[in-house]
Amino acid sequence: MPSLLKWSSLPVAGMVSELKFPVPWGHIAAKAWGSSQGHPVVCLHGWLDNANTFNRLIPLLPKDYYYMAMDFGGHGLSSHRPMGFPYHFLDYVSEIRRVTAALKWSRFTLMGHSLGGTVAGMFSCIFPEMVDKLILVESYGFFPAPQESDAWLNSKRKVIESLLSLEEDKHQPPKVRSPQEALQRLLQANSHLTEESGRILLQRGATEVPGGLVYNRDMRALTHNQDSLTLEQCVSCLNKIQASVLMIIAQDGIFNPEAENVNRYFVKPLREAFQSNLKHFQFAEVMGNHFVHLNEPEAVAGLINIFLKRDQSSKARL
Repeated sequence: MPSLLKWSSLPVAGMVSELKFPVPWGHIAAKAWGSSQGHPVVCLHGWLDNANTFNRLIPLLPKDYYYMAMDFGGHGLSSHRPMGFPYHFLDYVSEIRRVTAALKWSRFTLMGHSLGGTVAGMFSCIFPEMVDKLILVESYGFFPAPQESDAWLNSKRKVIESLLSLEEDKHQPPKVRSPQEALQRLLQANSHLTEESGRILLQRGATEVPGGLVYNRDMRALTHNQDSLTLEQCVSCLNKIQASVLMIIAQDGIFNPEAENVNRYFVKPLREAFQSNLKHFQFAEVMGNHFVHLNEPEAVAGLINIFLKRDQSSKARL
């Protein structure tokens, strides 16, 4: 294991440890379950969530693995990026490489929910030799650019204008809310969360200050700034994946045909590309919504258990 001078670990109850990894702008925070001698599984949360999204799922998974859930930059307990810079999709991909380099891991499993699945998918294309298994929960592994050029241009304009607007408001103190107000705002913005799940995310997603709570997330992370890959490019990149892949989609999740505000033109082509181009691909549909892994972890735990235990001959080289 690397020197504690490079990164720090703070054990807490129940074989759960809090981790900090220094980066040029501060640190990346993470939490880990189990013994560090187990095969590593890097867990990646969704947009505006944090590492606590895996709190209820990981205790149901095999005990002989080492599960490490990261807080992406600007989320949870991780440092915010320097002022003047937006959050790029590739930033999150590079954070995985930074953390695994600090741990000297050369091969591991990736598990991602929603945005975390998209980040995991891209990492598996860029560093295919490092990923032995890829678990996608409510994610198709990629999020292609809009088909219409006007939609793409408008999305980039929004990123720039949002950044400038936030910089104008930088002298405004963060809004302080009562615990109940903070929870209700989170639930209103995430209709798929149960109240219990919202409380779990809020434990890591807010800081107590005089008068109540302030959200930890960097407001700049609110603006989607995806890489601009077309659907065709995503399919081509997908061919680079060497990992076995498990894709779990919830029947009432964001890819439900009746869900609002989600463009699904890429769903069928990407699923067909996974099925036809990868040797080891498994697709499963489960009951539940976008946060099924947190609201009802039993619905996905069995599938993940079987997938992880299948062919354990591949071990991490630590």
